[in-house]
Amino acid sequence: MQKKLIALAIASAISAPAFADNANFTFYGAVDVSYDMVSTGDGTTTANGATAVTGTSKRVVSSNVSKFGFKGAEDLGGGLAAVWQVEQQINTDDAAKNTFASRNTFAGLKSETLGTVLMGIHDTPYKISTRKLDVFGDNIADNRALLGNKSSAGFELRPKDVLAYISPALGGVTVAVATVNLTEGNTTSTQKTNTALSLAAMYDVAPFYGSVAYEKHALETVAAGANETATRLGFGFSEEMFSVGLVYEKTSDNLGAAQVNSLGHTAYYLGGKFNIGQDAVKFAYGKAGVLGTGAAQVANSGASQVSVGYDLSMSKRTKLYALYTKISNGKGINYGFSQNSGAASTTSGFGTSPSAISLGMKHSF
Repeated sequence: MQKKLIALAIASAISAPAFADNANFTFYGAVDVSYDMVSTGDGTTTANGATAVTGTSKRVVSSNVSKFGFKGAEDLGGGLAAVWQVEQQINTDDAAKNTFASRNTFAGLKSETLGTVLMGIHDTPYKISTRKLDVFGDNIADNRALLGNKSSAGFELRPKDVLAYISPALGGVTVAVATVNLTEGNTTSTQKTNTALSLAAMYDVAPFYGSVAYEKHALETVAAGANETATRLGFGFSEEMFSVGLVYEKTSDNLGAAQVNSLGHTAYYLGGKFNIGQDAVKFAYGKAGVLGTGAAQVANSGASQVSVGYDLSMSKRTKLYALYTKISNGKGINYGFSQNSGAASTTSGFGTSPSAISLGMKHSF
């Protein structure tokens, strides 16, 4: 016992100055694990094809968005601070997949009156604009199965090489702008590069939330003038008994033959939560329209997703949950679930109807 006390005293003496110098240091995270029972459903090998693919099923423990992070700020005086963050995905079901600083990781300067400028890995403003409206966010029923999907680069990005500005909230309105270099590496004066520009304005004054966002990808390595764009609108209302969120999205491109829109489409999402004391009943419905226009349109490429769930609160930081979700694909498309290991292989065929039952636990710290 005496040896243990001595060791503890030495460790405290060594670490105390470090913590004193970093009083602004915060350690945070969440562990969200679930037991998922997933079925892909039968389909075909090609869009609107005739060659059948037999569906598969599996049972798997998924990490969902389990994570931990470190963040801090140093007061530089005059209302200015240096800010930083390092965030890491935790793969509790497959340690080999763990890589350090895989999520939002950046450094920057923050002014209380002028806003924040940051550089590093970060979610785009377009992505951030409606994340809080997804009642099943970060698990297998996440609405990103349909939203922001089926494009060349995707519109739910957390890219590297981000330079972003986030304004302070003025009258409840926050504006965010980010530019991204999608082609990292040395290039000659004649070589092309790909870039992205992402913009969002968000209004957040309880009980209302609203957002509008726009993102453009200049894909010069594909062809001169090649690009894809997306516009997104979000609306939310939240009060003590319930909350509801609506998202509308329209994407477009000139990637088809003769620069015809080949993957662009519309999509929308409606989600709600009814509070029962500290517990909650949740539902969501999403729908994606057919891809492309004119001669480039893909027949039967629409899809829908239905999700229902129940959250059982154990404490302020711990909950148990159960959910069911199903995607119904047209014969010309193959959307699958996203966001966790249980989602893998759900895009095995076109025209499938993948479904999942997920029983999980989430603890935040």
